[in-house]
Amino acid sequence: MKIKPFELERYFARYEFSSPYLLSCSDCEAFSLNELLELADKKNRKLWDNLKLSYTESAGHPLLREEIARLYDSVLPEQVNVMVPEEAIFIAMNCILQKGDHVICTFPGYQSLYQIAETLGCEVSKWEPELNETWDFNVEDLKQLIERNTKLVIINFPHNPTGAMISHQHQLEIIYLCRQKNIILFSDEMYRFLEYDEEDRLPSVTDLYENAVSLFGLSKSFALPGLRIGWLVSRNKKLMEEIACFKDYTTICNNAPGEILAIIALQNKDFIFKRNLQIISDNLVAADAFFGKYKNFFKWIRPKAGSIGFPEMKTNISVEEFAKDLVEKRGIMILPSNVYDFKGNFFRIGLGRKNMKEVMGIFEEYVVSEFL
Repeated sequence: MKIKPFELERYFARYEFSSPYLLSCSDCEAFSLNELLELADKKNRKLWDNLKLSYTESAGHPLLREEIARLYDSVLPEQVNVMVPEEAIFIAMNCILQKGDHVICTFPGYQSLYQIAETLGCEVSKWEPELNETWDFNVEDLKQLIERNTKLVIINFPHNPTGAMISHQHQLEIIYLCRQKNIILFSDEMYRFLEYDEEDRLPSVTDLYENAVSLFGLSKSFALPGLRIGWLVSRNKKLMEEIACFKDYTTICNNAPGEILAIIALQNKDFIFKRNLQIISDNLVAADAFFGKYKNFFKWIRPKAGSIGFPEMKTNISVEEFAKDLVEKRGIMILPSNVYDFKGNFFRIGLGRKNMKEVMGIFEEYVVSEFL
């Protein structure tokens, strides 16, 4: 399988570990191993201390699958398959799609959500938001994209990179559209539980639609990307059996330490979500102040959820050139919209790191000295 380069990941590979200041990361401030282990109760600490580094159950540790199922209203542990989040996308697309299928995907977005489909020979239509005071995904636009051979609709809310949300009513309308035409609905829910207003939180589509597949994991909302633990859940038994068989050709099973640490994290989810939302809330105040101060240079489209925002530059200089100059002169990495193959002068900033205010200060010095 020959596939196009993953532009976002290639960009991160170039700058993430060489730049002193990361202003574009989508994950929240990562926990240290000791911090996470301090949250473990006696039972889980014993699991950790006595852990053997042997093969694990292919679908995931039984205790881990039980904890994951508790995140949903109608999902059973046997309807969960634990795997690396990126692996989950790759496997799901290969199991669902075949050449000639039509796919609709929220855009801009994480490239693998639509690139794998294109590589498999599918026709992909992109559901793009309207830019008003916020980023708005109009369900009427989605309706217009549905074709006779639409096999799969892919959504991502809270949305990467805009931080957009849809309403509960619009989510139900999407499910109704899919159910009418027996379309599979794949929902990337990696930023779930990072809604600024709990009233905005959407149910997982798996709880609402029998032909849906949900992706979630520990990389964003749980601030544990280094564990490489995610999962797929679905009530579509046949599809989950196909996913399990396909996984035998990828990782086969998960890393043993990561599974135990994941159990600890899930059992402390309320504490972790509250901690991460507080960091984001503090950083939103800083972002509001900065972009309000320089509103002639930037347009701040305030996100509704998640750990990222997607502001616009109001300047003739391209955001690609701006990002390159910024990282070379001040060591600050932002993510220009061209890595999403998205037109316009937008860039992604991360709201989940504790040093954001410090980095924003250096960012301000650069903007003032170079452009104002």
